[in-house]
Amino acid sequence: MSAADGRPGDTGQPEGRSWQPSGLMDLLGVAAVLLDADGRIDLWSPEAEDLFGYTAEEALGQYAAPLLVHEQRSDLTIKLFAEVMATGEKWAGAFPVRHKDGSTRLVEFRNMRLLDSLGDFYALGLATDRSKLREVERDVALSTRLISQSPIGLAILDTQLRYVAVNPALERMHGIPAEDHLGRHYREIMTSAKFEGPEAGMGQVLKTGVPMVDEYTIVGHTPADSNVHAWSISLYRLDDPQGRVIGVADLVVDVTDRYQAATEATEARRRLALIADGSARIGTTLEVEQTARELAGVTVPELADMATVDVLDSVLHEHRLPLGDGPVLFRALAVQAAYATEAVQAADPPGQITAYGADRLPTECVRTGRPILISHIDDAAMARIARDDPAATLLARAGVHSYMLLPLTARGQILGSLGLSRARNPQPFDEDDLALAGELASRAAVCIDNARSHQTVRNTAETLQRSLLPDHPLHLPGLDVASRYRPAQAAYEVGGDWYDVLPLDGDKTVLVVGDVMGSGIDAAVTMGRLRTGTSDFADLDLDPAEVLHHLDKITSGLEQYIATCVYAVYDPHRAECHISVAGHLPPVLVRNGKPPELLDLPTGTPLGVGGMPFVTTTIPVDAGDRLVLYTDGLVEVRHHPIDERLNTLLRLLDTPDPTLEETCDRLLHELRLPADPDDVAVLIARMQPFTPDS
Repeated sequence: MSAADGRPGDTGQPEGRSWQPSGLMDLLGVAAVLLDADGRIDLWSPEAEDLFGYTAEEALGQYAAPLLVHEQRSDLTIKLFAEVMATGEKWAGAFPVRHKDGSTRLVEFRNMRLLDSLGDFYALGLATDRSKLREVERDVALSTRLISQSPIGLAILDTQLRYVAVNPALERMHGIPAEDHLGRHYREIMTSAKFEGPEAGMGQVLKTGVPMVDEYTIVGHTPADSNVHAWSISLYRLDDPQGRVIGVADLVVDVTDRYQAATEATEARRRLALIADGSARIGTTLEVEQTARELAGVTVPELADMATVDVLDSVLHEHRLPLGDGPVLFRALAVQAAYATEAVQAADPPGQITAYGADRLPTECVRTGRPILISHIDDAAMARIARDDPAATLLARAGVHSYMLLPLTARGQILGSLGLSRARNPQPFDEDDLALAGELASRAAVCIDNARSHQTVRNTAETLQRSLLPDHPLHLPGLDVASRYRPAQAAYEVGGDWYDVLPLDGDKTVLVVGDVMGSGIDAAVTMGRLRTGTSDFADLDLDPAEVLHHLDKITSGLEQYIATCVYAVYDPHRAECHISVAGHLPPVLVRNGKPPELLDLPTGTPLGVGGMPFVTTTIPVDAGDRLVLYTDGLVEVRHHPIDERLNTLLRLLDTPDPTLEETCDRLLHELRLPADPDDVAVLIARMQPFTPDS
C-alpha cells in the first residue's frame, strides 16, 4: 500500500504527515533538553515546554539546575551532570523536577554525553512524566502477558495479510513455529480451501473496519494434532493513533467442546426424530413384505446407504424348527439403496430364498441373537458378510466400508435380520448408530411378527390380549401395583385399551393407561405401536408432556385414529407424581385417611389431534396413597351420566380392600356389565415407604 493514501507501502520512503502522533514516543510525550559543558540549556524541545512549563525563550541560555531543580537537590544535580560529562557514562532514573508553577513533578530521565564535530561535549536529557511512563509500562506488560499466556490464538497480519506476530497459543494450534509464520502470507500457512472464507473476511475487515466476531467456525486438525478440533475465528482491523490502517488481528478460539456438545445435541434430535418417523412409518399394514420395505425406507438414507431385510424361511411357514449347525435359509423381503450401486446386486432379491453357511455373519446373528457392528470392513469381514465370493467382490467394488447386522426379535423369537451398510457416507457406523438401528429393528420386528402371526381374527385377539397383560417388574421402588384388562364382551374383537408399568433409572416408575378409539385389528395394532412408542420414549426419561407430544406425532401419522392417554412418573425420592393427560379421564387419588378425589388436571387433546401442547402437573404423595388409572370402559355406559358413574367409582374406592388385587376385582365386578361393548384397563399403584437402599 503506497504512502499516498496514508498506509504503509513497500517503497521504503518516509511516510507523510510525520508530525502527527504515530508511536510510543509521541504517546509518552518525550522531552529533549541539550546542555552545554557549563550546564546551560542550549536546545529545548516543544515537549519540554509541556513537561516543565517553560517556553524555549524562558529556558534557552539558563543554567538547568537552578531553573529545574529545587535548591536542596541542586548539589546532587550538579554532581550527576559532572559525572556524565567527565566519564561519558549514561544516567537513568526518576528525579523530582520543579515545574514553572512551583509544583514538584517526578520525571523519568535518560541522560547521556554527546560529542559534536568540533570536539565539544554536550549533555542530552530525554525526559517524560514518570506516572504516564509507568501507566504505559503496565499496559504493555499486561498486554504482553495476556497475549503470551492466553489460550486464545492471536496473530497480527499487515495490510497485505502477511504475518507480523503470532502468540504461543496460535503457534501450538497451527503446529508451526512462530518464526516460520513471519513474513509469509496467511494462505501460505492456512493452505486448506476451508480458509478461503477467513481470508476474504480479512479483506472485508481491512476495507470497512467492521469487526467479524465468531464469524467463521473451522473444523479439522493440525499438523501437530490429528484429533478433530473446532475453531471460532474473529477478525478486527488495527488502526494506529493517527487513524491509519496498519493490519488485522486474527483471534482463534478452540471451541471443540462447544462444537461437540452442539453436534451431539443435533445428533440426539436427529435420532429422536428418526425414532418418531419410524413409529409413524413402520407397520402401517399387516403385510410382512410392506413392513420390511417400510423399515428399509426409514433407515435409508438417514442412517445407511443400503439396507436389506431378511427373515428366516421357517418363521414365515410357522415351522418353528430350531436352528441347527448347518446352513440357514433366509427369505429376502426388502432391499433399498440411496443411489444406484453394484452393492444391490450383492444382496438377495426380494422373495428369493438363500442358504447362508455357518461361517456367515447373518447366520451368526440369528443364532446368537446379538447385533454385529463392523466399523471398518477388511477382506476377512467382507467374505463373511456376503453370501459368496462374487457378492463380496461386488460389495468391495461398490466401496462398502462399514456394516451393521441386527436381529429382528419380537416376543423373544428371532425372525430374521436387518443389514445396513455405508459406502458413500464416509463416517463409519458407531455404537450410537447400532443402538438407533436396534430401536428401529425392534419396532419393525414387532410389526413383522404381528403381520406374520395374525393370520386370523382369533389369533389376532389371543396374541394382542396376551400383549395387553404385561408382567409387572418384580421390584418397583416405593410402589405396589395391581392391574386388570378385560376385553369387550359383546364381540370377539380386542380394542385399543392398554396399560404399562415401566421402571426407569433413579428408582422412578412410569404408569401408563391409554385407549385407542375404535376396535378390531387396526385399533389393536395402533395400540401396540403406541405402547412400543411409550416404552421407547420412557427410556429417554423425558417429561410426561414431552412423551405425549411425541406420541401425538406418532398418532397424527396414522389414518383415522386418535387415542387418549394418561402418563404418570412416580419419583419416590421426591415423593411426587408427575402427570400429563391427553384427552383421558382424570386419575383418582386416594390419600391416606381422606376421601378419594378426581385429580383436577389440564385435560389436553387426544393423541392424533395434533398442534396442541400438553401440560405436566406435579402431585405430592405420601406412603399409603393410591393412584387409580383407568379407561373409559370402566365408567362409561349408555344409560347413565358419566358424572354419576365417576361418583360411583369414588364411592367404591372410599372402601379399602386388603390388597390392590381385590380392589381391581371389585371395581370390575361392580362397574362392569356383562354385555359391555368396550374393553377396559385398570391400573392401581400404592405408594410404599421408601429408602434409597430399599
